[in-house]
Amino acid sequence: MGSGWHIEKRATIRSESFAREDENVPEIESLAIIVLGASGDLAKKKTFPALFNLFRQGFLPPNEVHIFGYARSKISDDDLRNRIRGYLVHEKTATPKDLADVTKFLQLIKYVCGAYDSTEGFQLLDKEISEHEVAKNSTEGSSRRLFYLALPPSVYPSVCRMIRHNCMNKTDLGGWTRIVVEKPFGRDLQSAEELSAQIGELFEEPQIYRIDHYLGKELVQNMLVLRFANRFFLPLWNRDNIDNVQIVFREDFGTDGRGGYFDQYGIIRDIIQNHLLQVLCLVAMEKPISLKPEHIRDEKVKVLQSVLPVKDDEVVLGQYDGYRDDPTVPDTSNTPTFATMVLRIHNERWEGVPFIIKAGKALNSRKAEIRVQFKDVPGDIFKCKRQGRNEFVIRLQPSEAMYMKLTVKQPGLEMHTVQSELDLSYGQRYHGVTIPEAYERLILDTIRGDQQHFVRRDELKAAWEIFTPLLHRIDDGEMKPLPYKPGSRGPAAADELLEKAGYVQTHGYIWIPPTL
Repeated sequence: MGSGWHIEKRATIRSESFAREDENVPEIESLAIIVLGASGDLAKKKTFPALFNLFRQGFLPPNEVHIFGYARSKISDDDLRNRIRGYLVHEKTATPKDLADVTKFLQLIKYVCGAYDSTEGFQLLDKEISEHEVAKNSTEGSSRRLFYLALPPSVYPSVCRMIRHNCMNKTDLGGWTRIVVEKPFGRDLQSAEELSAQIGELFEEPQIYRIDHYLGKELVQNMLVLRFANRFFLPLWNRDNIDNVQIVFREDFGTDGRGGYFDQYGIIRDIIQNHLLQVLCLVAMEKPISLKPEHIRDEKVKVLQSVLPVKDDEVVLGQYDGYRDDPTVPDTSNTPTFATMVLRIHNERWEGVPFIIKAGKALNSRKAEIRVQFKDVPGDIFKCKRQGRNEFVIRLQPSEAMYMKLTVKQPGLEMHTVQSELDLSYGQRYHGVTIPEAYERLILDTIRGDQQHFVRRDELKAAWEIFTPLLHRIDDGEMKPLPYKPGSRGPAAADELLEKAGYVQTHGYIWIPPTL
């Protein structure tokens, strides 16, 4: 147990005593990235493309880095390379340089076949990693090992045990071993705590990176800057000025062949308990005393611990018509594909402000956004209340943007008011700038040892404490989802809940992303 902790604590230490006797041989801190579950969908669609983009941008120097794929499939190095090749660039639009970069990147990948509970498999993996480290002229123990678990959580404990006993750095010479684990982190508070305890017995918290890709999105990462680097937001961001906050996730497609998997979790476990709750933390948290990861995460935990128990009459569940037609979904499934709920934060800043969380599949649009609605203007001399309230909207995806809805005079001779916007659309303002994928950013953070955008154990526990009672009532059939038509806004009761919570919909105004 001690060695893993000391390795991590000394991850940034460099010492002249590491130098080899032959001063002409450059010493390199090699980096081995091991993708477990390398033959699966997540690895080929997200993990490997993210690594490729980091490689192209110079963050994974080929003289330092080697990438290992580990899975049960009996395939060769070239088989794995061919499986992921098509996900790295679009061949129809790829330039000769793109294709050359793909070839160079794929040469860094080696495949190891083995079971996830096999000592022999992980010993073979360790042997391959060690050979890479020697080939890179890396001093034993000073190398870096990053294990990315692109696997279902059920195998996390056995995989972590195998890594801990077979694949750690051998000495305390400044290297590190880190593991990245994907959601879902359990199904409820008890299962999440059991999983955390099992992994916590093997690795210390600074070695564990619980990834939530929403925390890697550009506009989510902008939240702290927006809130705490702009003077005009500081006095407005409270219960005195804000009437309600919406955090919305909408998809215009259903489960698309993943019905059996989705049915085990439902929309609350899949989207709300993790992605949207993390966004809520950034919207509602107090200013941290610094940008150190622990200070930021301390403030997020305080928000979660201030959330009151969810009331049944402030929850609307839905299930789209046709969901149960999927042969992998039980005919009697009670799993919600849609949920709208009101969370209330019991503290000085947010007392009385409803945070409306909304997520659903098979709806009439695809978007994720934060919508902060301000209170009515007192003493409205222009009689423009019917046109709608001021809103600050942060569009997370697609068409990343942030805009403020405000009332202005309509151009012309008459004194008529109309709603318009102050608009920062990223595609227009930052034309030609490629916004990195969330996984790129988060993998780079892991290599750098920055845990700011990862979920800490007490944060995970606090999140599950909010939703576990509600989830158990749904699982036990005490709460039923309402049917809704695919391509609709969801159940009508959800809009009624929004209105009851105090949200005032703007009529006659639609935000249109500006064109170049």
